[in-house]
Amino acid sequence: MSVDTGLVAHGWAVHRPGPIGDHPLERTERPVSPGPGEILVRVEACGVCRTDLHLAEGDLAPKRPDTVPGHEIVGRVLAAGPGATRFPPGRRVGGAWLRSTCGVCRYCRAGQENLCPHSRYTGWDADGGYADLTVLPERFAYPLPDDADPAHLAPLLCAGIIGYRALRRSALPSGGRLGLYGFGASAHLTLQVAVAEGATVHVLTRSERARELALRLGASSAGGSRDAPPEPLDSAILFAPVGDLVPTVLEALDRGGTLAVAGIHLTDIPQLNYARHLFQERGLRSVTSNTREDGTSFLEHAERHGVRTTVTRYALADAGRALADLAADRVDGAAVLLPD
Repeated sequence: MSVDTGLVAHGWAVHRPGPIGDHPLERTERPVSPGPGEILVRVEACGVCRTDLHLAEGDLAPKRPDTVPGHEIVGRVLAAGPGATRFPPGRRVGGAWLRSTCGVCRYCRAGQENLCPHSRYTGWDADGGYADLTVLPERFAYPLPDDADPAHLAPLLCAGIIGYRALRRSALPSGGRLGLYGFGASAHLTLQVAVAEGATVHVLTRSERARELALRLGASSAGGSRDAPPEPLDSAILFAPVGDLVPTVLEALDRGGTLAVAGIHLTDIPQLNYARHLFQERGLRSVTSNTREDGTSFLEHAERHGVRTTVTRYALADAGRALADLAADRVDGAAVLLPD
């Protein structure tokens, strides 16, 4: 049973997935009420993730029609559903990509809830944060500081968390040499984590503006996405959803190096040559969602090391323009929607 709040959420939904130029987002109004274990949240900010773009353009098949995207949600609790006691009204919380898991399968029991076959995702299986109100399961929400700018908190909740997991999956050794391929919202946060931990970071991306930002944030070098880095890499993370970069990155790895592919969507990988790309124990790994432990660890790390988000702000009314700018690499750092 849900709590009838009488409130209506105003936002955007993916009505008919297609090219962003065809305007796949449509305005929506729908009643919102928290069910058992859920909290109703007034959205203060919502980050714009490349996953939202994949959903809008149809790279990710919709799980349900007319879903409200957005999974980097910062807001205040308005009401709680039956049994939800974790957060009082007025508390600032964050909603991220991983929305729920079964808690009983072999993966959940082993601390690998990101691999749960029954996992559900905010802005894909259920409505997300491209709205002024949304509902979140309280067990998967994060407490957030009251005194921070919500626009700067929002990208931490997916770009930051997924980048943090990708960094761990890349098996970067202490003081190692890391390559970041593609430099958007997630990479600009991952760079700061890696530098704080003593890594040498080389950024390779097609955007000149992104290369300039990378150097300002502490990258040792910044070149084009198909350039060779100035030294062999111990680890690399591919953030760009471009499969034909995989052989390029593997060739840039030193012996025993690891490439982690961070995105949920990747275009086809061309045929690999075993001797050139994988021999000498080079490794290729995927990254799938995150665990709540990843989220908690990253948020603590970000606060401890002063990780700074670079954001481009958009009114919620301009959600379509934000996605178009993201698709065209016109966003500095992370795009963030602010309710009207």
